[in-house]
Order: sequence, then C-alpha cells, then structure tokens
Amino acid sequence: MVTANFCWEPALAEQVTIRRLGAKADGIAESAGEHVFVPKVLPGEIVTIERDGSHARLLSVDAPSPERETPFCPYFDACGGCATQHMKHGFYQSWKQEILAHTLRQARIEAPIEPLIDAHGEGRRRVTLHVRFPDRAMHVGYMAPRSHQIVEIAFCPIAEPGLKDQAPGIARAIGEHLKGPRKPLDIQITQTQTGFDVDVRGHGPTKDAERLSLIDLAGRLDLSRLSIHGDVVVERRPPAILMGRASVIPPAGSFLQATQRGEEVLAGLVMEACAKAKRVGDLFAGSGPFSLRLAEKAEVHAVEFDKGSMAALDKAFRATPGLRRISTEARDLFRRPLLTPELNAFDAVVLDPPRAGAEAQVKQIAVSKVPLVVSVSCDPATFARDAAILMDSGYRLERVTPVDQFKHSPHLEVVGILRRDVVKKRR
Repeated sequence: MVTANFCWEPALAEQVTIRRLGAKADGIAESAGEHVFVPKVLPGEIVTIERDGSHARLLSVDAPSPERETPFCPYFDACGGCATQHMKHGFYQSWKQEILAHTLRQARIEAPIEPLIDAHGEGRRRVTLHVRFPDRAMHVGYMAPRSHQIVEIAFCPIAEPGLKDQAPGIARAIGEHLKGPRKPLDIQITQTQTGFDVDVRGHGPTKDAERLSLIDLAGRLDLSRLSIHGDVVVERRPPAILMGRASVIPPAGSFLQATQRGEEVLAGLVMEACAKAKRVGDLFAGSGPFSLRLAEKAEVHAVEFDKGSMAALDKAFRATPGLRRISTEARDLFRRPLLTPELNAFDAVVLDPPRAGAEAQVKQIAVSKVPLVVSVSCDPATFARDAAILMDSGYRLERVTPVDQFKHSPHLEVVGILRRDVVKKRR
C-alpha cells in the first residue's frame, strides 16, 4: 500500500519543457521566467506540472523522451528513495559520469575520468526504515520526496535478497513493540553474515522491563544484534562482516559501505594504487575495509575518530593470520589532523572522509612529502575541493574513477589517485 499525502498548495496545472537535468536528477524547466525543478523527468520531455515555489509536482508526461523506461519498483512514483529508475541504462550511465566531469570542470581540474563502475552488486546491505505515528495508525516505510510523509512498503527491490522482503516486517514489529511513547523511530537494518543487525534511533533510553521485552522480541525475529542508539540490548550472534580475509564485528550503528560490491570495488582501486607502498596511512579508516586488505602486503596505520571502530579493526586484525602489522589510533582528524612529521613516515595515504571532505587533513598533506594520495569520496564537490588543494602544492591527479554504489540515486563515489611530482602552484 502506498500512503503519500503531499502537502501542496492549490495551483494551476501548466505544461513545460524539460531543458536539462540537475545534479540531484531533477529536471530543470522554465516557468514565468524562473527555473522550476521537476522530479523523475528527462531532458526534452513535455510535461504537465503543479508548481510549489521553485519545485513542482509531476502530473503527467505528455511527450516522453526515447530514453524513458518503465520503473521496476511499484513505489517509485511516491517514494523518495530512488530518483532515476525511469532512465534507460545507457542514458543513466552517461548522466552519472557527467556529474563528476561537470564538477571537475567547475573546479578547473583536468584529469582522465575512467568509465563508471557499476557497484550495486546484489543490492543495498543496509536500509533505514521510518516508523511514524501521525494519527492513531502506525506508518512504516520510506519518506516521500521533499516530505515527511511515509510511503508504506512491503519490500524494497534495491536491497539485498534477504533484506528486501524481511526489513519492513522487522521494522513494523519493533515499531509495534515501542509504540507507547509514539516517538518517531528510525530503524537501521544491516544484512550480515550471521543475520540482521538492527539499531533503533529516536526512542531514547530504555527501562529494564523494556530491555527484557526487546531481548525476547530479538529472539522471535531471530536478529543477530539489537541496539538502541548504538547501545547494545542483546547480541545473540556476532554480526560479522567480511573485509578481505578478516571477519569484522562493527560497532552497533556504525558506518558501513552501502553495498558489499561497492566496498570490494573501492578497496580494489585503493589496493591497486598502493601496490608498491610498504607503509600506508589509512585516514578515516572506519572498521577497516581498506586497512585489512592493504595489510595483506603493507604495514598500515589506521586512524578514525570512533574508538569502537578502532577496537573492532584491531580485534579483526589480531584474529586474522598472515597480515602485516596494523596500528590503530582514535583521533579527530577534523580538529587534530596528522602533521607533517607523522605523514612523512608513509609511502601512501588513503583518505575516505565523510561527505564534508578532509580539508584540514589535506592542507597538512599538501606540505608533506607523501608521494601518493588515494582520495575516496562520496561527494564529488568536496573531492574536487580537496584535490585542488593538493594539486596547488604539486600533486598530479593521475586518474579519477566514478563508482556507482548508490544506484538509482544521484549519489556517486569517487576514487582519485594523486602523485607528487614537483612543489609548485597549479594556478
């Protein structure tokens, strides 16, 4: 069942032509001399819309593009999770590659761009479902576009096979169990080797009686682990994730690459670039998706703000025979970036920061002697900003690879390889 009540002010329907696509996959048209953004359309299409300021609701596609195809998900029109299922594959790939090319052009960066790599694999291994109580009923699903309204779903076709059918039922059972305070809940469900790892956010601290009942619920749902805001209620089986040869138990609710295939592709690009390095600094290392693979051939120093992630990485390293030494350091690289004497000890540095990028750390690398930097980013704009800082100090952007881990969305992973040639200004 789809329940999506859009809160649009009454408006006159109008017909417009879509000129181009924006970076978020919205079509851009002109109306009354202003740009208006229309979701789930394609360039050249003539469509009927209702405006709401600079955004619009799509009423009908009157002259469809030859690049349009039928979305495979029955919730696509109402759900805000996917934005591009209406695009034919070739058009989609070209559009996504152009997101990166346009971003680099804006930053005045010239570098070879490799073909887009499809890293969707079997699908998302982690989903976050929302539980809301806007009325007497409980609603479970994803958010509608530009709205807090819930689109109720029975399955999610872009999730891993084991997750796509079972996740909504798990979220509904937990929501039913915790519905007393009627607080909005966000339920993150991760597919692991040993079952589902579930972290509930929004509920707040639980009382002893609640925890006991949640332990019973986790048993009935056969969950591997259940936590509230990262506080483990019960761990029935360690929720293991394979990273190279190592088996890692990430902290509850911690960061994980969206797809298993995505992690493997990103790690493969990192390992290829660092093949000749003997000592590597892995900064913003998480629980070790790169460190544990790099340690098959090199000594690694892993740095990450979250102490739990560092502990998980260290435990996995010690339990995996045949790896070179991995040292760990819990450190806030935004406030305390590694300084030049520390950086100069590495043959290569790998960066995989959050969406905000790694500006403070990059400025320190720029005045170091590190010969190789591998920059992994989930945001092309901050990737370009950080790369420009390094290029100004004499690094050459050897190549850039776009990785499509977040398929059917405008999000894009980027891996850039930068080598130091000379110390001089780019501009």
